[in-house]
Amino acid sequence: MEKRELGKSGIKVDPFCFGGNVFGWTADEPTSFKLLDAFVDSGFDFVDTADVYSTWVPGNKGGDSETIIGNWLKKSGKRDKVIIATKVGKPMGPDKKGLSKTYITKAVEDSLKRLQTDYIDLYQSHDDDKETPLAETLETYTDLIKQGKVRAIGASNYSAARLKEALKVSEDNNFVAYQTLQPEYNLYSREDYERELEPLCRENNIGVITYYSLASGFLTGKYRSENDLSKSNRGAGIKKYLNPRGYKILAALDKVAAEYNATPASIALAWVIARPGITAPIVSATSVKQLHEITNATAIVLSSDAIDSLTKASSYQ
Repeated sequence: MEKRELGKSGIKVDPFCFGGNVFGWTADEPTSFKLLDAFVDSGFDFVDTADVYSTWVPGNKGGDSETIIGNWLKKSGKRDKVIIATKVGKPMGPDKKGLSKTYITKAVEDSLKRLQTDYIDLYQSHDDDKETPLAETLETYTDLIKQGKVRAIGASNYSAARLKEALKVSEDNNFVAYQTLQPEYNLYSREDYERELEPLCRENNIGVITYYSLASGFLTGKYRSENDLSKSNRGAGIKKYLNPRGYKILAALDKVAAEYNATPASIALAWVIARPGITAPIVSATSVKQLHEITNATAIVLSSDAIDSLTKASSYQ
């Protein structure tokens, strides 16, 4: 497994990122500990979370995922074995959102405390904050890196125009620059990323960490009709994929999966990993068995014919 650099940060990671959104949601703390141990013991090192995970769960206040990761880091002593990415900016409560200097300065301390660590490897703007000048945000990040609290910064959910503008602000003011982008990208949802973001990221050597890498589970092949939507609490969001193009993608995945004796999920992820410019897909799991199945994607080297067949099946024509 060859490591890939997060942009030009000097930080190298395995081409697979564990999505920490499940910690404190569909995976309780003991389960989360087992998953993190299995992940690291299998030779992987990249974990992504956010301060806002998982405010959507009744009774949670946010910071739940970071807290669980922090408890695991303390118990396991494996801080030096993992690259921790977290995010700031989405609403955490009244007056607790955005990318102002005041808010980031407070939020980073809260994340460090929950994670029980002295530094965050990759600190990401979770959403573009158009009400705060880019210069204010980037100068704040520059200060955090100088203080040793953050090693590199990234952006999530930025348009190509705003990311380009942020890169120019960094260059013009000698501020630290975004080294990564976190966009939605998978075999089904390709157009938004490929049209403008992909060329910009490749031109500027920005690492790309994809979310919804399995299209909320659709690309596992578990959901093939509306009768399957009740299989999980995510089912309702999958109905939009059940159309002729979606079925064409599943058929291509089934064919390639049979050729490689692999699951449709691992083939879908292997396709993302093989895409030029991609650093790592973010994927979550709620059982060790499921985790091993999806991390197998890193061991699959798709032929050009396999890649072409999947790319063609998922085209918009």
